[in-house]
Amino acid sequence: MMLKSITESFATTIHGLKAGHLTDRVIQRSKRMILDTLGAGFLGTSTEVFHKASQYSKIHSMDFDDTWHPATHPSGAVLPVLTALAEALPRSPKFSGLDLLLAFNVGIEVQGRLLHFAKEAKDIPKRFHPPSVVGTLGSAAAASKFLGLSSTKCQEALAIAVSHAGAPMANAATQTKPLHIGNAAKHGIEAAFLAMLGLQGNKQVLDLEAGFGAFYANYSPKVLPNLDSYSWLLDQQDVAFKRFPAHLSTHWVADAAASVRKNLVAETALLPIDYIKRIVLRIPNVQYVNRPFPDSEHEARHSFQYVACAMLLDGSIAVPAFHECQINRPQVRELLSKVELEYPPDNLPSFNTLYCEISVTLKDGATFTHRSDTFYGHWREPLSQEDLEEKFRANASKMLSCDMVESLIKIVENLEDLEDCSVLTTLLKGPSPPEVASNSSAYNNSITNLS
Repeated sequence: MMLKSITESFATTIHGLKAGHLTDRVIQRSKRMILDTLGAGFLGTSTEVFHKASQYSKIHSMDFDDTWHPATHPSGAVLPVLTALAEALPRSPKFSGLDLLLAFNVGIEVQGRLLHFAKEAKDIPKRFHPPSVVGTLGSAAAASKFLGLSSTKCQEALAIAVSHAGAPMANAATQTKPLHIGNAAKHGIEAAFLAMLGLQGNKQVLDLEAGFGAFYANYSPKVLPNLDSYSWLLDQQDVAFKRFPAHLSTHWVADAAASVRKNLVAETALLPIDYIKRIVLRIPNVQYVNRPFPDSEHEARHSFQYVACAMLLDGSIAVPAFHECQINRPQVRELLSKVELEYPPDNLPSFNTLYCEISVTLKDGATFTHRSDTFYGHWREPLSQEDLEEKFRANASKMLSCDMVESLIKIVENLEDLEDCSVLTTLLKGPSPPEVASNSSAYNNSITNLS
């Protein structure tokens, strides 16, 4: 039977996908995304934004979460919904780790499919922050799957979610930006519950320019593949994992600046900061990451200029690099005054194709140049599992004991074999760090069957 609409095809897919549709690659990639997102969430609880807005912005408040192509942060709007549901729903019947993985991947898949319906979405965004748009529908899809909604109810949940979607890029580099993902998670789960209660929306909301098409120019939606031969986008396109908490485009800048710094030290036997006359960054024209003199940690995370100068000065960038005491160092401000931006016409604003070239000219006229076409952590050069786990340890250890951190790594590593999700959610809502160490053996005993 022919499907009546694109929206119906999404609902049918959300309802119809089963654990057997998951491939080994999708399972492995999504487990890496889950581990990284949990780590970013734990680190996020230490920020001022978190203390001001609590759970709304927990995941994204450090700007440290995964990034996909077309551009969005796919995991942050989906994972909190599923862990919340796994904790809140009755223990009978049990929800397994495979149930969570399936719902997680449904939420990721819906976001990716929607992003492929518009050429505009393939570029770094200018108008709407993508997680606030597609993340809201991904959250609704994941919640609908986990709750076992019918195809009809899934369709209503998507329609409701569209009316919750959207946040402007004007709030990038402010304390409000982290709310975008938190609200996407919140509104998506609300859409699923409202659909359960019988609330209705436009049954063709994904088909129409006046529906989901309102968010993207040249919107051209298509029905989804048949379930008999379904192909996951995550199977085809991996995500990027950040090594420091800042806008993804700044990672090319950091990579190029690190190489120039190494060459400077090799040639001059020191880093002649006082002798630097000019720094030129050749980058794509992304105006909300053009911040010549950032005044806050959020602006610094969205500043080509700051990331270049911090790398040249310090040789590495980590979480403390974005503290205000680091941003306002006299040496940093002096270097910032020497930075110029150029926009080569071939350097398009896409995370799949952009590059950064940096040239540092000294007062004696010597110039050192390096171009970065990709960086370690990008989907073309993925983080090793060892380095991904080290990132998680560094982030999660701010809140959890070492034993609890290792238990979480082990649970996520074997998530598809976990019989009861409550083992994971118990760890996530566990006691404060002083109490954790004494209780960690009990958690370890509960997962010995996974090893």
